[in-house]
Amino acid sequence: MAFLTRQATVVEVDQKAKEAYFTASQGQLIWARFKGNRTAMIAAWALILMILMGLFAPFLSPYNPTIAGRDAAYENGAPQIPKFWDENGFSARPFIYATERERSIKTNFRWVVTENRDKRLYLRFFVRDWNYKLLGFIPSNVHLFGVDQGGKIHLFGTDASGKDIFGRTLHAIWTSLAVGTLGVLISFVLALIIGGVAGYFGGWIDSVLQMITDAIRTVPSIPLFMALAAFMPDHWSSETRFFFISIILGLIGWPTLARRIRTHLLTERTQEYVLAAELSGASAGHIIRRHLLPSFTSYIIVDLMISFPYMVRSETALSFIGLGLKDPVNSLGALMQNVSKADVLLNYQWYFIPVIFFVALVLAFVFVGDGLRDAADPYSDTKK
Repeated sequence: MAFLTRQATVVEVDQKAKEAYFTASQGQLIWARFKGNRTAMIAAWALILMILMGLFAPFLSPYNPTIAGRDAAYENGAPQIPKFWDENGFSARPFIYATERERSIKTNFRWVVTENRDKRLYLRFFVRDWNYKLLGFIPSNVHLFGVDQGGKIHLFGTDASGKDIFGRTLHAIWTSLAVGTLGVLISFVLALIIGGVAGYFGGWIDSVLQMITDAIRTVPSIPLFMALAAFMPDHWSSETRFFFISIILGLIGWPTLARRIRTHLLTERTQEYVLAAELSGASAGHIIRRHLLPSFTSYIIVDLMISFPYMVRSETALSFIGLGLKDPVNSLGALMQNVSKADVLLNYQWYFIPVIFFVALVLAFVFVGDGLRDAADPYSDTKK
């Protein structure tokens, strides 16, 4: 009897699972398939973590990442890792050592930073330091961690001007994500308008818009930015330069998505539900916005996610070669400008830490985008 009860329970569960599958929306099916991709899920969690790090960068950064927060006594300083014990014994609280800066004959009178192992600086949490606005509008001066009065801690070391690389890296992640977001939004709007109009109306309108699309696709980005950089006024503020770079990336990044939207609408515009909407007197804009584009929503979301790493890579590459955002703006490209010097490779290897975050950010976007693309493909299960 117990066996028959268990058998009936299994059949009932299977029946409910089948009903849930056949009644699920497109978004629910995509999410269910995406959760089954372990690599994509790990990348998604890593991406969420880095976004939160960038979003709460002022709170996580113990010191101002600009020149105002420089540590003149620890320029080009190595990373300081908190510890719990040393030759002097164990400590219940993590600590670092105080540092002293002096010129040394052994290094041709270059500044040398040495540790004073007899003086411990203990780590403290929720300390108060420089003022900032969390999320852009919440004033605060509380930071996650710091050390005792009279000392500073630099988890990723400092650069040549004494600025904290840890804080600069977190702010750089947010800047690069903000540039990518603005660029993707601009390209998204242009792609929806141009691709939707070309795919729905077809004919000579489609031909003209495709010529414009092909012209944009053939424009080489690097020479274009070199020309724009030559005419960019030197007196522009960092905010103006930020919006300029974002707008340009958006203006040249829409053709691929526009082509995909156009191809989908060329196929869907002959369907019966579109004909029914036309016969009921619906306008072209209403049909495109309420009937055609929603049937393509999942693929648009996937394309947007795949476009993010392109935007982030473009901003980083342009800033790296000096055509994008520049110091004192904290962006991944601006930070990576410092690693192109031989002296850095030989003596200051911690300058490469932002490179690790850049690679992790791009890979996370790529794996999440690939996972969403496979999840949105109804035939993906048959391909494996």
